[in-house]
Amino acid sequence: MKSNIIKSSALLFTALVVLSGCEKKKEETAKPEIEPKVETFLLAKEKLTTELRLPAELTGFQQVDLYAKVSSFVKTLKVDIGSKVKKGQLLIVLEAPEISSQLAAAESRLKSMEAIYATSKSTYNRLYETSKVEGTISKNDLEMASGKKNSDYAQYQAAIAAHKEISIMRGYLEIRAPFDGVVAARNVNLGTFVGPAGKGSDLPLLTIQEQSKLRLAVSVPELYTGYLHPGDNMSFNVKSLPDTFTAKITRMSGALDLKLRSERVEMDVHNTKGNLLPGMVAEVLLPLNAKDSTYVVPKTAVVNSAEGLYVVKVVNHKATRVDIKKGREIEDKIEIFGDLTPNDKLVKIASEETKEGDHINE
Repeated sequence: MKSNIIKSSALLFTALVVLSGCEKKKEETAKPEIEPKVETFLLAKEKLTTELRLPAELTGFQQVDLYAKVSSFVKTLKVDIGSKVKKGQLLIVLEAPEISSQLAAAESRLKSMEAIYATSKSTYNRLYETSKVEGTISKNDLEMASGKKNSDYAQYQAAIAAHKEISIMRGYLEIRAPFDGVVAARNVNLGTFVGPAGKGSDLPLLTIQEQSKLRLAVSVPELYTGYLHPGDNMSFNVKSLPDTFTAKITRMSGALDLKLRSERVEMDVHNTKGNLLPGMVAEVLLPLNAKDSTYVVPKTAVVNSAEGLYVVKVVNHKATRVDIKKGREIEDKIEIFGDLTPNDKLVKIASEETKEGDHINE
């Protein structure tokens, strides 16, 4: 019995010794944990070229609403909507009998004052010539003749001014085209009462548009205004036509609209075929070409967290956060601005888990 117990104890001891030896071997052979490598890249500058699609509107290069300056009636209407007109062409003749009467009265007064002035001038000249002989004409008579001549001259000039004023008013009865264009709207008929006040002034008589040359206007958001410059080429389309049209940026407002926070950019479009119409809505493709090269990185390198927008820079295998501002984005690339220099080493796939001063295994 004793011998059996001794044997069992010996076997148990042997097993324990073997087990502890195995564990020691495992500990000796276990390798230390390897830190994963982090992919990095060298920062470089490049020119990022993108395109921006925006809605725009075509308008006549020049457009004017024609109103009546004086109260009158439409006597003759020489054009209708769609009529092509030339600069100075007579469009509408208005009738105002009271102006004709005023003009006749002004002409009569002008002739009367002209005759009176001519008489007083002649009288003064005769007296002046006679006064050269001493004792023939008193000085007082000569001064009175001179005063009457000057007074009549002043009244004569007033009559000329009054006649000119009525003549100008008479000219307002003829409505002429201010430039070459097309009649886009007509709001009167023969016999319609028109004038500078009252119901006759609610709508313009005619609307004239210059359609051989159009103005294409687009509002560019603040973010992209710095990439556009006068002379830049762009293309646009309209829904009603399959063609693609081209134009150049001609004017930029140089200020932002306070409501839209955008800058008005205009292009001149030569409408030689006449297939484009004022009022059409177009889609403009604006090229956004940077003047200088900028830093462009993969989107994965930019971290957008509650602490701000930054990239992770590697300096002596240590992580350093650099605050940045975003620019344009295209596909998987993004334009960044910050305290960076060319050939800075950045983490390609950055995350918030990387803290300031963390060791980076490249």
